[in-house]
Amino acid sequence: MKRKLLITGGAGFIGSHVVRLFVNKYPDYQIVNLDALTYAGNLENLSDVKDQPNYIFEKGDITDEAFIDQLFGKYQFDGVIHLAAESHVDRSIMDPLAFIKTNVLGTAVLLNIARKYWKDSYDNKLFYHVSTDEVYGSLGAEGFFHETTPYDPRSPYSASKASSDHFVMAYHHTYHLPAIISNCSNNYGSHHFPEKLIPLAIHNIKNNKPVPVYGKGENVRDWLYVNDHARAIDTIFHRGRIGETYNIGGFNEWKNIDLIQLLCRIMDKKLGRPEGTSAQLITFVKDRAGHDLRYAIDATKLNKELGWEPSLQFEEGLEKTVDWYLANEEWLQHVTSGNYQKYYQEQYQKR
Repeated sequence: MKRKLLITGGAGFIGSHVVRLFVNKYPDYQIVNLDALTYAGNLENLSDVKDQPNYIFEKGDITDEAFIDQLFGKYQFDGVIHLAAESHVDRSIMDPLAFIKTNVLGTAVLLNIARKYWKDSYDNKLFYHVSTDEVYGSLGAEGFFHETTPYDPRSPYSASKASSDHFVMAYHHTYHLPAIISNCSNNYGSHHFPEKLIPLAIHNIKNNKPVPVYGKGENVRDWLYVNDHARAIDTIFHRGRIGETYNIGGFNEWKNIDLIQLLCRIMDKKLGRPEGTSAQLITFVKDRAGHDLRYAIDATKLNKELGWEPSLQFEEGLEKTVDWYLANEEWLQHVTSGNYQKYYQEQYQKR
């Protein structure tokens, strides 16, 4: 059977890697990428697959119920991989209502429309919601987040994602909608919007600008290469158990300051600078409000049940990431200048 799959947020960082993987790996699937193309949505991320016969892009807002209804009617989706979300914690602190609208209301709209079209038969249907480890709150010096860890969100962003997770499972339990959730640790890799820590640091180091680090840099994150996350999503979508949650992590904890110092050493080597040059750019800034101390994912369930594990060690993945940014200066210039937003008009509206 030819699967008809809706991937929301497919022009974003993680979403574009998921779309590319599915388009290339499953030529018999029809992949529809839905993205509102807000500031973090960049169709240049998918320029290599835009003309593939099994790929379609639709511009639209997941909170627009009439539009989502029309989209389901047009394509008759049997699967949804839902990644569309506002995701930057700092922005959520400045404008929490935007996060509530997109992450909570948008998810509820998708769930409601999926239920409307699938209620006569849930056979071969799946609503897969991609979430974050931030819903669990903050860890101390020891321990890990498990799938059974109680939710304890600390920022407007994580609260909005926690709420959307609860709506997904509420629709599963109340209406028996076939659903799965995954909660993932911090991602890194190519095509990452440069407001985030690693691409921002790469960009600033290259241009000899200060590299901001919150507080004393003691906050700990578990880092996962984005291609490995896409592989995990593929695995869970096809083999995960309905009604389950799977944690996706890299078994790879780093203090922010240690990560930045490693990145400085890699950049010095790549740019031919004396060792220690880039580290002089590190600038400690006032800590972020509600900044969680430590996240760490236990991905044992995903490994034991479905056989997934990360493919790269962090140092190797970070070098590959640096190499990509240094080799794709035009992409970075388009993003930092805003020119990437012209791509949709140039490549799609003229058709």
